[in-house]
Amino acid sequence: MSVARIRETIAECLSGAQSDSPEVQQKALQTLSTITKVSPQNRSLLAQSDGVIPALLNLSKSSTTLQPLSLSILFHLSLNPNLKQSLAEMETIYHLNSIILSLSCPESGRLASSLICSLAMLDKNKAKFGVAGTIQSLVTAVSDPVCPAAHHLLSSLAELVQFHGNCTLAVRSGAVPVLIQAAQSTNSEDLAGTSLAILGLLVRFEEGLNALRKTDQIVNSMVEVLKGRCMLSKEGAAEILLRLFDESEGCVRDALRLPEFPTMLADLSIRGSARAREKASLLMKKLMEADLDAYGDRNSMFLKW
Repeated sequence: MSVARIRETIAECLSGAQSDSPEVQQKALQTLSTITKVSPQNRSLLAQSDGVIPALLNLSKSSTTLQPLSLSILFHLSLNPNLKQSLAEMETIYHLNSIILSLSCPESGRLASSLICSLAMLDKNKAKFGVAGTIQSLVTAVSDPVCPAAHHLLSSLAELVQFHGNCTLAVRSGAVPVLIQAAQSTNSEDLAGTSLAILGLLVRFEEGLNALRKTDQIVNSMVEVLKGRCMLSKEGAAEILLRLFDESEGCVRDALRLPEFPTMLADLSIRGSARAREKASLLMKKLMEADLDAYGDRNSMFLKW
């Protein structure tokens, strides 16, 4: 299809999107979603149309049928790197926050989360989301045990907490207990793995590390994760334990009191992924180097092993 024809189709669809007929609006948005799904050129052509972003944003506030279609088009536009900054207006971010907190349309929640994640991939946008309260909204939404968009929400949170300021906001919003609960869930290995990956990002900074250290039975919780089947979760738990051991002798003592821990590390160092084997070896080294006399634990199972 020629550029001229694409421009003509876009103009027709934008006109149809403003129709008084819901059927005409839906058909127009479906066409726009289709032509922007895989073509960067089509996305750029649509973005060049006057007032298209405000129009799509307005339509995403309308009926349940039109909302996911409008959000899908905005998401497609966000895939073009040069459009990410212009799409991340505060009004748009506030609207996306309201959608992920609403349970009225699960598909809209997933699309809004995907749009947040896409826009947050531009580092300049990360702070904007923090200022707009997106971190708090994501943590609140993920804390719902039956949240249908949990995976998408966690992906967005994982992208945003790579910025230190957002890490602080996440910790203050109660992300640590929410993520630990998700990590211990047996319903979805993907959710558990992503939750631990986010905790691994949070623990890089003092706020996250302190929050984890203050968490009751944190070492036991991570060891329970190591007993599971998901390798991504095991990698995340091992990373967190390494960080805790670096900063807390109390956590090392807690680990040494677990008789099964050395065996689990040995198994992981042999059967785990390359990353898991590396982390397991480092954990074993730290335990071996620990001054057990200082802990008064001469009968440690680790020494016997």
